[in-house]
Amino acid sequence: MKNLLQIIKISKPLHHLVLIISLLILFSAVVALAAPIISKFIVDEIVAKVSNNGGDVNKLITLIVIAFGMNLLGLVTTTISERVGDHFAGRLRQFLTEKFYDKVLTLPQSYYDSEVSGKIVNQLSRGITSTQGFLNTATNFILPTFVQSIFTIAVLAYYNLPIAFFTFILFPIYLSISYYSTLKWGKEEVKKNAIEDRTRGRMQEVIANISLVKSFTSEKNEFKTVSKDLKEINTIYAAQSKTFHIFDFYRGLSLNIILFIINIIVFYETFVGTLSIGEMVLILQLVNQARIPLFAMSFILTQLQMAEAGSKEYLEILALTSTEDYAKETQKQIVKDPTITFKNVSFSYNDSEKVLKDVSLTIAKNQAVALVGHSGAGKSTIINLILKFYEPTHGEILMKDMAYSRLDHSFVRNNIALVFQENELFSTSIRENVAYGKPDATETEIIKALKLANAYDFVKKLPKGIDNEVGERGVRLSGGQKQRIQIARAILKNAPILILDEATSSLDAKSEKEVQDALENLMKEKLVIIIAHRFSTIQNVDKILVVNDGKIEESGTPHELANKKGIYSELLNYQIEGNKKLLEKFDIY
Repeated sequence: MKNLLQIIKISKPLHHLVLIISLLILFSAVVALAAPIISKFIVDEIVAKVSNNGGDVNKLITLIVIAFGMNLLGLVTTTISERVGDHFAGRLRQFLTEKFYDKVLTLPQSYYDSEVSGKIVNQLSRGITSTQGFLNTATNFILPTFVQSIFTIAVLAYYNLPIAFFTFILFPIYLSISYYSTLKWGKEEVKKNAIEDRTRGRMQEVIANISLVKSFTSEKNEFKTVSKDLKEINTIYAAQSKTFHIFDFYRGLSLNIILFIINIIVFYETFVGTLSIGEMVLILQLVNQARIPLFAMSFILTQLQMAEAGSKEYLEILALTSTEDYAKETQKQIVKDPTITFKNVSFSYNDSEKVLKDVSLTIAKNQAVALVGHSGAGKSTIINLILKFYEPTHGEILMKDMAYSRLDHSFVRNNIALVFQENELFSTSIRENVAYGKPDATETEIIKALKLANAYDFVKKLPKGIDNEVGERGVRLSGGQKQRIQIARAILKNAPILILDEATSSLDAKSEKEVQDALENLMKEKLVIIIAHRFSTIQNVDKILVVNDGKIEESGTPHELANKKGIYSELLNYQIEGNKKLLEKFDIY
């Protein structure tokens, strides 16, 4: 129960609803007892009349009307209680989802580097669904019936202590059998959840990369992988089911034995005259009411274990340390003529080997700098540090003499626009994608940005123009079109620092030319940092920094480095030789 108690604890804003539900449940439980008690007096009046010992018809009618009224009141109270319970469940779902989403938005980038998005979403869904399902059942069914059972046993004790005792011991017997059963179920549920997370994560990855899957004709392998996991889940479920039904038999057996004993006592004492017919009817009704929660005990405890297991990962994510606070009000100050300085910066991911080693560099105002080097040399890490996705292990980064360690994440990122190598677009409209960094942008501003990005000509030809949806990750647009939408987004943001992460590496020659023209408009009067593998795209930069093995090996203009022996000239010659061979093949060179 510790996970569920923790969920209830963090749901403090909803405690007033829990109080209202509790009061309604108590009232409903008292009202539910009225009908069997009144029926006892009704039967007594009938027996008195039949046996010629009196009996008042007016009293009989009054009792019947009162019984009807109490049943009606019970119905109204139960309806209100269930409605408030549903409202509580809905508010709880919203609260827990917002709590989870708020947490994942503030987690460090390192968390996402090691987790599959499908797994995170599945943990959220399972944690909230199982918790909401249990608490909804608890407020609408479990608590009312258990409170009612306590009152029932108290009334039984008033009329007959042995019957009250045997009715009472049904609960610990049932609870102990059910607890042991669901404990075994819960252990298997944790294993099942881990496999399900893996399966859901894989399915989401396959769907997101469906072109890759199809191009390698790997559909059969992917299907087999998921099918194997599903069979493993079913094997675990079969074992859970077997355990459940074995213990369910023991529960049923104990119930039948104790009810047999209760029936002997009730019928014998009625036969010898210790109990009246009315009391017998009352006791049988009360015992029947007490059985209601017992029938659902296994279901209740199974749901409890599912909620306990489901909320485990949910709470583990909530317990992670947040490194950012997006809700914090910060001044959206734009730094005029910014510079970027690294002072003896080193960085390593967790306890791994250093990715950057004592790097020092300065990028002056309005300077265009290209980061060049072999894959894995540390170029992307430098960009991630500039974006404050990570904190340096040692050293300091400065933005125009302001230490990064004293700057808020949002302050840094408000001054940076980024064009990704991958086409990072949402599945919504072009309007929303372009205005993503400036949600209050007017249509005129959006169109102007599209024109500067050389994108408006193709956008206006789309069926809905700027309101045309682009599909998941921009699937309905070509590579060049997607890049130009990204550029329009960066133009509209108009940040003083621009980062181009290999923005043209995946484009054909024509698209690359169109994107380069758009980039020229974007790069004007900005500090620009470019990661590039195609050296043809960086011949006009002010400076090239060659990154190798986590260090800045070379620095200079494209012309200086091209004529100097080193990594840059070596990589440049590889590209030139490759182009020469291509031209020679077609007798062009």
